[in-house]
Amino acid sequence: MTQLRRIFSRATAKPYRTGDLELAERPYLNAEGLVDFQPGDIENPHNWSKARRWYITLCTVLLVINASYAASSVSACFGSVSREFAVSEVVAGLTITLFLLGYCAGPLVFAPLSEFYGRRWIFYVTFLIYLAFNLLCAFAPNFGSLLAGRFLTGAFVSAPLSNGPGVLVDLWGPVERGNAMTVYSVMVWIGPALGPVVGGFLELTEDWRWSFYVLLWLGAASVPFMFTMPETFGPVLLMYRARRIRKAAIEGFEDVRAPVEVSDRSLIGIYKVALTRPWIILFDPISLLCAVYMSFVYTLLFMLFSIYPIVFQGSRGWNSGVGELPLIGTTIGAILGGVIAFFDSRRKAEKVKMGIAIKPEDRLTLAMIGGVGFPVSIFWFSWTAEYDWIHWMVPTVAGVFLAASLMLIFVSFINYLVDSYLMYAASAIAANTIVRSACAAAGPLFTGYMYAALGIGGGGSLLGGIATLLAVIPFAFYKYGERIRAKSKFAVAGMRKVTNDGEVQISEAVVESSTVQAEIPPQMSETSSTMDGQGQESREEKRDDNQIDDIHTTREEQKQED
Repeated sequence: MTQLRRIFSRATAKPYRTGDLELAERPYLNAEGLVDFQPGDIENPHNWSKARRWYITLCTVLLVINASYAASSVSACFGSVSREFAVSEVVAGLTITLFLLGYCAGPLVFAPLSEFYGRRWIFYVTFLIYLAFNLLCAFAPNFGSLLAGRFLTGAFVSAPLSNGPGVLVDLWGPVERGNAMTVYSVMVWIGPALGPVVGGFLELTEDWRWSFYVLLWLGAASVPFMFTMPETFGPVLLMYRARRIRKAAIEGFEDVRAPVEVSDRSLIGIYKVALTRPWIILFDPISLLCAVYMSFVYTLLFMLFSIYPIVFQGSRGWNSGVGELPLIGTTIGAILGGVIAFFDSRRKAEKVKMGIAIKPEDRLTLAMIGGVGFPVSIFWFSWTAEYDWIHWMVPTVAGVFLAASLMLIFVSFINYLVDSYLMYAASAIAANTIVRSACAAAGPLFTGYMYAALGIGGGGSLLGGIATLLAVIPFAFYKYGERIRAKSKFAVAGMRKVTNDGEVQISEAVVESSTVQAEIPPQMSETSSTMDGQGQESREEKRDDNQIDDIHTTREEQKQED
């Protein structure tokens, strides 16, 4: 085991070798006497070079592509699955349903584990187990073993989805993080769209097993890059440093500790928070309505993998390969939505530099645009796909705008949840992720029946009608959200603004001209993995309260001096 650790340590993309680090005669301690990063510390991931941080980011995104691509890769092969195992194509859709149910385990299991053991080893272990169960799927002797393998692969590959945003938070400051989060979020949407395209062409000449061979090849190609990823979680890195200092027996520092070593931090405590708080926050009005809207959006994303074959294969007679190509339009739409979100963030940053305060509801402008574009584009897609004499490009282009609208809604609501719950954003996003994944799991099971009963135009009109009703939510929150937050136990009332370095400030609604700062939790992520279980969110809240008290005290002193 020692040799294995040494091999992995040497292969990582960090700018130092742990064994070559020299301990100073007087280790750096913070004001509380605990081991901490000093300014410009080489062990602090925020101080690594931009090229190195982007490399680690892309390695993380590569693992995310594996997870998102695997979710839908078998959707184009339901025909061969049903023929080999003598089941209906609806039952074959359970291969996606169980995979998405496995996704639900990620925020509850692997995010807390990453806070206890660090990001790196969780990636190593879970991804290798994911590949092992993909072998079970590829060579499944019966349908039951295929379903069991799909659930387990979904559960273990959910670790990059739940912990990937945490890696980006470890590496990037709040301003720089926006670009990395955009790339991450776009890949979460592009991966599922590419799976049916590849699987459709494999279905023409091979069978469903080849979809899993591709997953194994993609995973095998990702493993070498994964093993170069270093540990990035700051509290764990400081814990390692404290152990090295104690081992060196430096006089006066024999009992030095890292912050996580003096906190009441246990695996049971971490899971106690991770398994209870998300469900409590879920029923908060803002969290609940966001979950409803985003669950519908995410469910439609996976319904598209059944809708597109109905439109282009069943209605127009295209084969299983060419019939999936229009899904590429949804990848273009996701990229378009990401670009719009990027420029919107830059526009808000310019406002901040001008001293204009931003409240959480300002994040909803993209959702309002997407909320209007969603029903328009779904009606456009459905009724142009209803008639074969309309050129195939018309519904395909509609799919571009549909995907862009869904992306804008997704990004906007994730940011709104983060800004609204601030100290509790990790739990709010975890609850949102679990609910929308569970809803999306049901999509492939009823889509075929719904469109068979209502037709392409009728089925799309039903979805468009629901989208029209839900479009009211961002407009309602934009107008009344501040009042709702004021009455919430978890949401933070008052306006916030982002300073020039990207930190959130609580503005005059809380403290006049306040300079209180609190770092934004991960934005646009499948779930935040920055919660340390036994109360980091609570400590953040207490820290902010103390800072506000300090500000009031300082102001009183200034008034007395005046």
